[in-house]
Amino acid sequence: MVLLTGPRQVGKTTLAKEMQEHFGQSMYLNWDSIDDRRILTAQSWSTKADLLVMDEIHKMPEWKTYLKGVYDSRMDGQALLVTGSARMETFRQAGESLAGRYFNLRLHPFSVREWVESSDCSADDALDRLLVRGGFPEPLLANDSVQADRWRAQYFTDLVREDVVEFSRIHEIRAMRLLVEMLRHRVGSPLSIASLARDLQLSPNTVAKYIDILEALYVVFLVRPHHRNVARAILKEPKVYFFDTGYLPDDAGIRWENACATMLLKHVHYQQDLFGRQTSLHYLRTKEGAEVDFVICENGEPSMLMECKYADNRPSPTLCRFAATFPDAEAIQLVRELRQEEYHKPVSIIKGADWLAKLSA
Repeated sequence: MVLLTGPRQVGKTTLAKEMQEHFGQSMYLNWDSIDDRRILTAQSWSTKADLLVMDEIHKMPEWKTYLKGVYDSRMDGQALLVTGSARMETFRQAGESLAGRYFNLRLHPFSVREWVESSDCSADDALDRLLVRGGFPEPLLANDSVQADRWRAQYFTDLVREDVVEFSRIHEIRAMRLLVEMLRHRVGSPLSIASLARDLQLSPNTVAKYIDILEALYVVFLVRPHHRNVARAILKEPKVYFFDTGYLPDDAGIRWENACATMLLKHVHYQQDLFGRQTSLHYLRTKEGAEVDFVICENGEPSMLMECKYADNRPSPTLCRFAATFPDAEAIQLVRELRQEEYHKPVSIIKGADWLAKLSA
């Protein structure tokens, strides 16, 4: 059984239907469809289906127990593909454990690599489009920016009206909208829950719960500081990024860092989901505030240090400092607008678009 998760309208249903073409007799059932819901509840689907696709099944009461039963009683050789726009592996729902019964696959918005491969354009052109439109299929493929903007406005309206209600009480919607707006302007900066709570006039626990909901719905993701002591790292302030770069304020530097974050996370999840590697994404920060944007860790140890600059080709002093602290890690300064790549030991100054196009996903 495969759990396919990711943001709403990122392409999960399209991918699921493409998968059906590789099976002799498949069946697609969506919990949001009244007719399909009856079939799912009664488990009356065709016994000949060699692939059973269940969409949005996490909305069913006791869905984990249900899936466990379906998996354990399925016909020999029957494949199960379960899709949903909520992060099903962390969804707060009581029920039986699915441990050992599934593989998780997270679907992300388009990356530079994917857009280059699908549209046969240069890495620079792909990045230009992704920075403006974001990586979601609808706005990325839209004929003009007006259509893209209309899609985005409707997307967040529907997300708050439909998905957030699944997680919270109706009267919290206004506060959730305000929180999302505030987070848009805090991308890439250490996130203080206490400060947000004061601005929103809510308790820190409530704000933390709202952010958990936004994470579970793949609206935002948090990048936590690297620390050898995992517990201390969790307690330190994370940085927040949006899955949809096109939703951010029209600031070239912020969009560039956010786009890098989304594609690095996609690369990390690809390594985790397909190969089972212990790869993770973090950032580095000293007590004095010196910071490196991103660090990729393998088995808990930094393997790559990365600073994102829009046009600065001078080696970052902080990056050089951390490169000396972690001599086994590759140190890279990704520059969006760069005429020529350079190497200033121990830092490589690299063209951002070309490097991102070589990531694993």
